[in-house]
Amino acid sequence: MLALLRRHSNFTKFGCRTIRRFRVLDGNLSLDQSERDRLADEAQKSEELYQEKLAQIMAGSSASAVARHTQKNKKLLARDRIKLLVDQDYPVLELSALAGLDMEYGDVLSAGIVGCIAKVSGQLCVINANDATVKGGTIYPISLKKQLRLQEICEQNNLPAVYLIDSGGAFLPLQSEIFVEGGRSFYNEAIMNSKGIPQLCMVAGSCTAGAAYIPTMANEVVMVDKIGTIFLAGPPLVHAAIGQQITEEALGGATVHCEVSGCADYKAKDEIDAIDTMKDVLSTLNLPEFLPKLSFVEDPFFNEEDLSILSVKRDADGKLDTKKIVARIVDGSRFHEYKPTYGREIICGFARLGSMLVGVVANDGRFTPQSCLKASNFVCLCDERGIPLVFLQDILKVENAETAIELIKYQAELMSYVATTQVPKITIIMGNSFGVGNYAMCGRSMSPRFLFSWPTARVSIHSVDDMKQTINNDEKHLQRLEREVTSVYGSSRIWDDGIVLPKDTRQALIQSLTASMMHKETKKSSNKNVVRL
Repeated sequence: MLALLRRHSNFTKFGCRTIRRFRVLDGNLSLDQSERDRLADEAQKSEELYQEKLAQIMAGSSASAVARHTQKNKKLLARDRIKLLVDQDYPVLELSALAGLDMEYGDVLSAGIVGCIAKVSGQLCVINANDATVKGGTIYPISLKKQLRLQEICEQNNLPAVYLIDSGGAFLPLQSEIFVEGGRSFYNEAIMNSKGIPQLCMVAGSCTAGAAYIPTMANEVVMVDKIGTIFLAGPPLVHAAIGQQITEEALGGATVHCEVSGCADYKAKDEIDAIDTMKDVLSTLNLPEFLPKLSFVEDPFFNEEDLSILSVKRDADGKLDTKKIVARIVDGSRFHEYKPTYGREIICGFARLGSMLVGVVANDGRFTPQSCLKASNFVCLCDERGIPLVFLQDILKVENAETAIELIKYQAELMSYVATTQVPKITIIMGNSFGVGNYAMCGRSMSPRFLFSWPTARVSIHSVDDMKQTINNDEKHLQRLEREVTSVYGSSRIWDDGIVLPKDTRQALIQSLTASMMHKETKKSSNKNVVRL
């Protein structure tokens, strides 16, 4: 009898803490086999473009570029460096993997940078690794945008930045799009240094022109002997300028910078030695941790694999079944809904992800004044209690003109609270994300700590159907619009931090929350009172 009572208890013991468990959501998905098969096919089609582009990224650069990098230059590939560096018992969260595809200046695979959140020697950090097999390691405008975003993640979350540098500097034909904004990366380094956020660098290849300032402004630098170099201009430019013949090693090799200039701290005999040294350095950071170590995590009661089907299953009004989606993401499918009978078009409530308490704000229909008021109130509650927020976007068009006019002030109020809340915000764009609803539900412009898209995400100022009339159904423009609203288009331009398959949403959220809360204390707001309705 005692065992039975424990099994059905609404309380869970976490060390010395006892935490109440919320009630389980009704997540049952009743579909006959033919309907399930139809939805599974539709879901697969919605994911095909993403899977195709991801395969292109993972296949890497041309065979000749890879051979030159690994055989002639005797260097490890960027992804291999990361694999050797990170702890194997902690999952790696890659960021903006599709960045740089189908750009106006061609494909720049992953923007020429592999970025991820991982643990090294038990220390959570953001890794920024140049891929010298992509465009010779030069920096394109999209590369700069990705580097700045990775630095922003470091600063927002107090996460150490680890740079694995192998870069030839800016791509000069596009210098007008790089030079002015490029200095921002050095500004970011200086600001993070002033805040005590470690900047660590391993020079595993060229570090030329502007790239040379990344290691020289870092806290600690490891250089690979006979491979790593740091200089503003290489031997050909030196010869052209002053007529002097000099080798790369003599100009800016590991010996010069570890023994003469002092720009580097450790000279490694090879890349494996350099990686081991980086592990030692990361083990010394001694950063404060604010996330309690909780050992018990309850998996969702309902199958996460069903999320692909739920990403395309809409009712007669065009709605996704949001509660069934939430039931497959949160711990134990448990959810405490806030104001369940008021403003039903936005679902608000408390849940746990990886045992961390979060507030969930999710679209479940068209915006109404009541739903906006409820969401505003809930955001304030979470801000006052220091509870991170998770936004699930699927925005439907408001069809009534009078309602749309009335909504302006309520959506403006919601935007104000979403923008000014101090707790971590993480957003998942599940489906439609059109118009001001994108802002009100914490789109990119509202500075969420992380934002991910499902393959079914569609982001635009209006839906394509709504824009048809303004362009007189011009076929060329329609095709362009159809391409620009897709998740792949947006992700390639870093409108998000990556596309995740629906079944991987829970893992991405848990890793993002951990990154947001591990080294940055989530403080309770005292600046505003809860807005009563």
